[in-house]
Amino acid sequence: MIGIEIVGFVVSSGHAYEGRPGDGPVTVPTGTPDHIEIRAGYGVVGDRYAGQAAHRDAAVTVLAIEALEAVATELGVPPFDPVAARRTILTRGLDVEALRSREFALDSGDGPVRLGGGRPAAPCAWMDVVLAPGAHAALRGRAGVRCAALGSGTLRVGPATVTVPDGDDLLDASRAGLPRRARRPAANRTCRDAPGTATVASVSTTGP
Repeated sequence: MIGIEIVGFVVSSGHAYEGRPGDGPVTVPTGTPDHIEIRAGYGVVGDRYAGQAAHRDAAVTVLAIEALEAVATELGVPPFDPVAARRTILTRGLDVEALRSREFALDSGDGPVRLGGGRPAAPCAWMDVVLAPGAHAALRGRAGVRCAALGSGTLRVGPATVTVPDGDDLLDASRAGLPRRARRPAANRTCRDAPGTATVASVSTTGP
């Protein structure tokens, strides 16, 4: 068991990044609640991917906030609004990319919620528009992990723990936000997912 922090959630009922990035994002309802409810085999209550058969193994996305901070620093731009990345759960102190193809559990005080880490949540061309030019390429290998909801429960913003059944020692907090290349690089693509420019008061991009 390793102590981490959940710094924010992004829940949206619709896809904001559809079509060509040059056309701009679509305005869709997007929330940044202080807690979320996850249901096994379903996803996050109220989110666009919940209950979608095509996304059963990728209904929840997890992203290390350190990745966004590092990319902003590397590109020499102000801190990003983390909502623009459109990831469900934002963490600090967790090597998220090491959770690919691994089951794990997050617990923020209401009991463990089991998730099944799957493939990388590859960044798309929209990141160059909603974050900064160059963000698409800079986020490759560290844009988060798509997960299946294996268990049900509530997660809250604040201190939390992560448990990996096959070994917590596989997680190195110092690697949070560092790229981890996939064996097969994902092809460039455009997104069908990620809203725009709302600011999240509960998410810090500069520190815990």
